[in-house]
Amino acid sequence: MRILHTSDWHIGRTFHGHSTLDALRGVLAELTAQVREHAVDVVVVAGDVFDSSAPAGDCYSLLTDTLRGLADAGARVIVTSGNHDSAARLGFQSGLLREGISVVTDPAAVGTPITIADEHGPVHFYGIPYLEPALLRHLWPEVRTQEGALTRAMDLVRDDLARRRATESGTRAVAIAHCFAAGVEPTPQLERDIQQGGLDVVPLAAFDGVDYAALGHIHGRQRLADHIRYAGAPLHYSFGEGDKPRGSWLVELDADGCADITWLALPVPRRVVTLTGPLDELLGDERFEGEREAWVCAEYTDDLPQRDPLRRLQERFPHCAKVVHRPAQTAPADGMTYAQRVRAARSDRELVEAFLVHVREGVGASEAEQELIDDVLAARVRVEAAA
Repeated sequence: MRILHTSDWHIGRTFHGHSTLDALRGVLAELTAQVREHAVDVVVVAGDVFDSSAPAGDCYSLLTDTLRGLADAGARVIVTSGNHDSAARLGFQSGLLREGISVVTDPAAVGTPITIADEHGPVHFYGIPYLEPALLRHLWPEVRTQEGALTRAMDLVRDDLARRRATESGTRAVAIAHCFAAGVEPTPQLERDIQQGGLDVVPLAAFDGVDYAALGHIHGRQRLADHIRYAGAPLHYSFGEGDKPRGSWLVELDADGCADITWLALPVPRRVVTLTGPLDELLGDERFEGEREAWVCAEYTDDLPQRDPLRRLQERFPHCAKVVHRPAQTAPADGMTYAQRVRAARSDRELVEAFLVHVREGVGASEAEQELIDDVLAARVRVEAAA
């Protein structure tokens, strides 16, 4: 049996204010073509199908078109909900889908598999939707953490699997979960988003007993063990993901379990790059010429903030979406707050210096700026004296 493990589609997510819907549509069309090319039997989507709990209408259209396309390519499809999804809204759609497409959103169904057979026997797919401990008290009163919720869910999976293995031959199992597993490397710039989702760390031992654990939530592919993996997101959704490949895992099961796992790369509609240097170099240096069509985060290293940097950079890089002032040199921190500096000032000149040090990463006025400040302060004294 061939299984394609994908996750974290985040349909409806924007990239620094820009819609990603068309780009994602193209990438998911390529994923569908891979399903047909590799004769995939089952596609597993491990949560965060949508980016929000209330997606727009065109997000539903993209999901429906993609699921229909995967089914037409000959695959069974199993989808679970993630922390970004509304389980109720995603679950409502499941009743409208055709046979061969399953959407798992109900925690009460954990431990009840979707069973698909191959020539070696049954393969049981145990879908585990995102489990919010606060919403599970009526089912599992003792659960207080996500670790506890996943452990409880996998205990139910193992209990059911043990009963089946006692009477079946050739039984294999795949768990599908959306969690933050131990040993994972969070994606830079997305860690805050991960914590907002309320996910604490789940030990790898929680996934003992299954032949493969298809995980979602982390946006970069990761192998935590031979049989425990993240596929990551199909698009780059932040500049911190720029060096992470996009794709999915093709998992092949034989009579004994996992026989082979291969990475299938997906196309990147627009590369994501971070360019660093003084603003004049970013605007004129030939070494950046090849980045004109990329999504650009520009980190300019000038000592002082520059005038209108985003507009100027977009003239060279039309898809410059983010500008960060990151001075190459900063004065060492003295531990003082702005209020403390202001209180310590004994003259107007020192007050201006305190402000400049605060807003310029510890860098005060240059010699030429000090002369200008002295001229302005002296002019104010003359005006006040003449009043």
